[in-house]
Amino acid sequence: MFKKILIANRGEIALRIQRACRELGVKSVVVYSEADRDAKYVKLADEAVCIGPAPSSQSYLSMPAIIATAEVTDAEAIHPGYGFLSENADFAERVERSGFTFIGPTSENIRMMGDKVSAKQAMIRAGVPCVPGSEGALPEDPKEIIKIARAVGYPVIIKAAGGGGGRGMRVVHTEAALVNAVQMTRTEAGAAFGNPQVYMEKFLENPRHVEIQILADSHKNAVWLGERDCSMQRRHQKIIEEAPAPGIPRRSIEKVGDRCAAACKKMGYRGAGTFEFLYENGEFYFIEMNTRVQVEHPVTEMVTGIDIVQQQIKIAAGEKLPFTQRNIEMRGHAIECRINAEDPVKFVPSPGRITTWHAPGGPGVRVDSHAYTNYFVPPTYDSMIGKIICHGDTREQAMARMRIALSETVVEGIQTNIPLHRELMADAKFMEGGTSIHYLESWMSEHKR
Repeated sequence: MFKKILIANRGEIALRIQRACRELGVKSVVVYSEADRDAKYVKLADEAVCIGPAPSSQSYLSMPAIIATAEVTDAEAIHPGYGFLSENADFAERVERSGFTFIGPTSENIRMMGDKVSAKQAMIRAGVPCVPGSEGALPEDPKEIIKIARAVGYPVIIKAAGGGGGRGMRVVHTEAALVNAVQMTRTEAGAAFGNPQVYMEKFLENPRHVEIQILADSHKNAVWLGERDCSMQRRHQKIIEEAPAPGIPRRSIEKVGDRCAAACKKMGYRGAGTFEFLYENGEFYFIEMNTRVQVEHPVTEMVTGIDIVQQQIKIAAGEKLPFTQRNIEMRGHAIECRINAEDPVKFVPSPGRITTWHAPGGPGVRVDSHAYTNYFVPPTYDSMIGKIICHGDTREQAMARMRIALSETVVEGIQTNIPLHRELMADAKFMEGGTSIHYLESWMSEHKR
């Protein structure tokens, strides 16, 4: 096991990794920007080093600053968390070349999965079900593009090969709009991701977003830890997640889960990862793989009892997975609400000083947050300030606990989206389960938001 790990991130995930390190008896080094000087995890760290001013380009995205900090503090490994440099293959490569262990997959795996075209081709080879579409990047010839679209069937969606997070996508309903849409997406993709390649998929009208969590070690062992439903989204950003996914037959989940684990073995994957699928009419369709820990990992931890962040660290240290697939058991149901510092109606960010912070408690309630009374939420970064996760023996009990937890939570001085979560937890359709990825936005338009 490592003696010291550098945490190359901020916010609640930095605190989450720090806690995992402390439980394992590993010292942690936290890097921070000038804007995060007063963060809770900075105060709790064994060592904390300021690596630059508030803009992330000069701090959390500065590879030289992070690697130099690892060198001067004698850290042995670097945990990237999520966001920032977590899925940057060049960073993973530089970390390893500098003599440190990258707590995550190999740079080759990150690069393969980061390019949506090569990721899809790898999944097809591994037998993972994919959305019907082009076999690779779209050709330059407009006639060929039209031919592919006719074979797939309208509507289609054009996606950037290097895209992610809901960016670089355009839905096309008619042949007349197709070629222009492809050109526009290519231009945007080149500017945003440095990769103008695009590909085509069948646009599913009303799917759910279901993902499979996996863990794989460097000894050719891989397991999947159940599924999560992340369909409650606004502008492709998840707001509520739960495990397991309500209303999907276990046999279907087990079939796709086994294929994901097999795919990891086939490509020599190492660490934690998530296969994301669209689910419609009883079928799963692969869309992408995230090669890092997810924001929503706590719901899986709550139903399996497995600490995913600790497993990431142990795998990176060369340890074997301590369990096999038959040892993994799903117990009960868990729901997570992301708490954002934003206007609950207009969704405008609401940075500033928290004058009162009171977190909920009680059976089955977990709060992952770096916030506290008198904490200043900087305007520079993502607006998420924490997550409330509730577990129960049944989905109904988990939801009841979440309603109580939200009613107990007090955040003053800034605005948060807690009022939105309270409304959604009382919404009949959400309570029923199985809403599509479009449900929240249609709900918001009905409620004049």
